[in-house]
Amino acid sequence: MAGPDSKKLRLVILTVERKVYEGEADSVTGLGSGGEFTILPKHIAFMTPLEIGILSTRHGTKKEAIALHAGFLRVEDDTVTVLADAAERAEDIDIERAMAAKLKAEEMLKRLGESPDLESAGASLRRALLRLRVADKD
Repeated sequence: MAGPDSKKLRLVILTVERKVYEGEADSVTGLGSGGEFTILPKHIAFMTPLEIGILSTRHGTKKEAIALHAGFLRVEDDTVTVLADAAERAEDIDIERAMAAKLKAEEMLKRLGESPDLESAGASLRRALLRLRVADKD
């Protein structure tokens, strides 16, 4: 755990299935219900619901993007804990599957009158596009 004299954050990203990420970071940037935010060391205690979006980490010159499909983020004592519905690092994303999901969601959106669940199709499209954006950041 990062201590009071630490100049790093400890970041842990968890889903129901697994621990997606654990490590140090200089900063963490994400999309909360109130908009984009950045967490730096010595941040005050903070908690926010997360929107579908990219959680970016920076450690020195290394940057990483992680696709988050909603959840919650909590900051306390230089530890950032993310509990996500789903989270994927670039190397975990199946690009072919994401492309297929994108095409399926776009087709559902084209049939507006036929689709009983327009909101679900829109959310599926956002998740697929997010995966493709993160996978492209390798």
